[in-house]
Amino acid sequence: MSVTQKRIVVLLSGSGSNLQALIDATQSGRINGRIVAVISNKPGVRGLERARDAGIDALLLDHTQHESREAFDGALQALIDQQEPDLIVLAGFMRILTADFVRHYLGRMFNIHPSLLPKYKGLHTHQRAIEAGDSEHGCTVHFVTPELDGGPLILQAAVPIAADTSIESLQQQVQVREHDIYPLAVEWFCAERLTLEATGVTLDGIQLPASGQRV
Repeated sequence: MSVTQKRIVVLLSGSGSNLQALIDATQSGRINGRIVAVISNKPGVRGLERARDAGIDALLLDHTQHESREAFDGALQALIDQQEPDLIVLAGFMRILTADFVRHYLGRMFNIHPSLLPKYKGLHTHQRAIEAGDSEHGCTVHFVTPELDGGPLILQAAVPIAADTSIESLQQQVQVREHDIYPLAVEWFCAERLTLEATGVTLDGIQLPASGQRV
């Protein structure tokens, strides 16, 4: 049975390197989906250029033009819903989203976080991992819930931390793995293999461990 091609909206605030990985994977046919719009809350960012270069609608919704977080999220929700998406992908979207917004897209919104969650939620994850003396660090794709960086885990990829590893080199190594696992998670979702159930995340009908799948 064929699966209908999925409509994807990507939200970002910066350079869009994960967006580029997703563009490459959709245009190659690896992902059974199409990025129908890219939305940034900041003007002039590289991510919007990447979208335009790929022939994707590049939309700006400047959060500074809205009087409150709730007002911005309401406008963002209206803009997203105009695109009729099956999946919303956060790709470096530097906004804390309101609970009502998140619940509206529950089960169809992904985020990627630069740590092996549940370790190091929030910012400065690479520095925190080095300072803690960890032997490994990495990244995690998860479903978004109202808890910041706390949604059910889908995929994780680890990188080793050597004794002389700098924050910059660790960040670069983690970003390489982000570009591996984010398209994979989106591929699974668009093939209707991946779902969020009341009991957790399932892949091909089998529940994943709470730590997600390691690749």
